[in-house]
Amino acid sequence: MKAALLVGPETYELKNVPEPDLVDDGLILQVKACGVCGSDIRRWREGPPAGVSGIISGHEVAGVVEKIGSKVTRFKVGDHVALAPDVHCGHCYYCERGLFNLCNDLKLIGITPGYPGGFVEKMLLTAEILENGIVHTYNPSMSFEAAAFAEPCSSVLMTHDRVGTSIKDTVVVMGGGPIGCLHINVAKSRGASVILSEPSEPRQAAAKGLNPDLIVNPLKEDLVKLVKEFTGGRGADLAICANPVAATQTQAVELVRKRGKVILFGGLPKSNPMTSLDGNLIHYNEIEVIGSFSYHPTAHAMALEVIERGVINVNKLITHSLRLDEIDKAFRLAVSGDALKVMVIP
Repeated sequence: MKAALLVGPETYELKNVPEPDLVDDGLILQVKACGVCGSDIRRWREGPPAGVSGIISGHEVAGVVEKIGSKVTRFKVGDHVALAPDVHCGHCYYCERGLFNLCNDLKLIGITPGYPGGFVEKMLLTAEILENGIVHTYNPSMSFEAAAFAEPCSSVLMTHDRVGTSIKDTVVVMGGGPIGCLHINVAKSRGASVILSEPSEPRQAAAKGLNPDLIVNPLKEDLVKLVKEFTGGRGADLAICANPVAATQTQAVELVRKRGKVILFGGLPKSNPMTSLDGNLIHYNEIEVIGSFSYHPTAHAMALEVIERGVINVNKLITHSLRLDEIDKAFRLAVSGDALKVMVIP
């Protein structure tokens, strides 16, 4: 079967690899769609981990069950299945408290060596993945691309549930990529007013279809001033940093109101992870700065449900679908700013 292996910085090789062997307590999944994620892009830029010759990345996966082991009872051949990357240990301090995303021994499909991802024609889902991972069936009426999009949607849903976004809030979304657009969609569905901060004109144009209340180009306009004007001088209730740019985190603290919340949603590059926040603003205005990473498995099931119901219209966000042998083009599109969500179809 064909697999795309990341073998160096910005370098994929399409190779023929052996099909996975079925095990009694696992299943074989035919991969039908796998999204290109921001974390995939960071890994693509860096190349495989030190000492690893190549990895199969990709963790936003949807497909069809081809074979099941004799001990598998939860799934059947022909099931449409969506997969997310997290595989928790189940017994550490955090797992025992249901905080599976904070597991001390968290493994990530498509990221952790030994846990190959979805840029491949078929995947083996082991008992460990089926029991401690995030695997859900979904209605076959949903497209494979939409089902794969449930993975990034899960993080966004979990964030808004955690901070309690509501009809009384003004939310500033900083970054208009696919994640930023999901934040717009979810915040609007919860009744909030939304301001988008995004310098890219193509991404601004794409975001207009989600009906943000205001779009600001932060490179040409004074974002803090415009947010204060929009909110009657008060400042935003929530600011969500949905990009890997430290400067937006600095600015987010400046534009929220007293007791406002700043959500650090986008991770920064590992080579330069430091940020600068005004400690006095945080102190005297009692601002909360919140990290947001991954989600509980129930969020993935919820994401599939709200996509099926049309609460989140992912079809507006999926702009390109490319074959596995076009994976280099897929990644270059994803970083170009000319695409929102790019899907790879093995």
